[in-house]
Amino acid sequence: MPQPHRIILDCDPGHDDATAILMAAKHPAIDLLGITTVHGNQTLAKTTRNALNVVQYLGLDVKVYRGLEHPMVIPNRPVEERVHGDSGLDGPVFAELTREIEDKHAVQYIIETLLASDGDITLVPTGPLTNIAMAMRLEPKIIGKIKGVVLMGGSYQLGNVTPAAEFNIWADGEAAHVVFNSGVKVTMMGLDITRKVLVLPHVLERMAKHDNPAGKLFTDMMGFFNLSQKRTFGWEGAPLHDPTTIAYLIDPSVITVKHMRTDIDLGSEASYGRTNCDIFGMSEKEKNSDVAVDVDVEKFWDIVEECIKLYG
Repeated sequence: MPQPHRIILDCDPGHDDATAILMAAKHPAIDLLGITTVHGNQTLAKTTRNALNVVQYLGLDVKVYRGLEHPMVIPNRPVEERVHGDSGLDGPVFAELTREIEDKHAVQYIIETLLASDGDITLVPTGPLTNIAMAMRLEPKIIGKIKGVVLMGGSYQLGNVTPAAEFNIWADGEAAHVVFNSGVKVTMMGLDITRKVLVLPHVLERMAKHDNPAGKLFTDMMGFFNLSQKRTFGWEGAPLHDPTTIAYLIDPSVITVKHMRTDIDLGSEASYGRTNCDIFGMSEKEKNSDVAVDVDVEKFWDIVEECIKLYG
């Protein structure tokens, strides 16, 4: 039996981030060391509260650390209220929150945990890359300690917040530039594959059959998420973006990646935050990323269901 992937999940919950927490916390292939939060889908206060609510609801023994509430350079972007709602996690009804945030700042937690490690920790950011980039800038020694970065963000085709850019990268392009050019192995789960894993009605029915906290949470979240995505983008089911990172770590065969050069567009007003992925190998620059180009949709949903079943 291979050793589980030791990960720090850096997120901005968010319905899909919450599902990533659900999957990472129980699966034997994953050792979830901690959760760090960042401004993104909603304000930092709301994404942090959402992370705590999910951890409490699922009864998870994992600590949550609050991170940065502003991008590295640009002003804060508008939050994604149109798809995630006013709370950032509309749909489920949570009990009074008793779980508390850790005193330590997320960036400091990331730095200290990596420095104390044997170089066996993978960072899994599913929101803007601000915390990860700031940790790299504040303490460059961590760069050699990171096993890899498996992130949700970007696209080699079309964006979802502008024609060119995906939200997580657009929300802090400078941070993405730091991470992609850090020398760390970066694996990018972009919209090209996440738009293929839609929570269609038959998927929602399948997961709703599991009468446990994870099945109920997933169903309550996706009921709202499906409606908001339908209203915003016309999807028949919501794309489950962030959990592709966890599914890939559990079983890499679920997603096909291609090694290529990726640069972040920072100079264009119209295309700021675009991930310029050299899928055809036209650049002479060193390749710096594994970019997801295909996903086995049925296998993906099998993994999600497997994770839900682990809650009893």
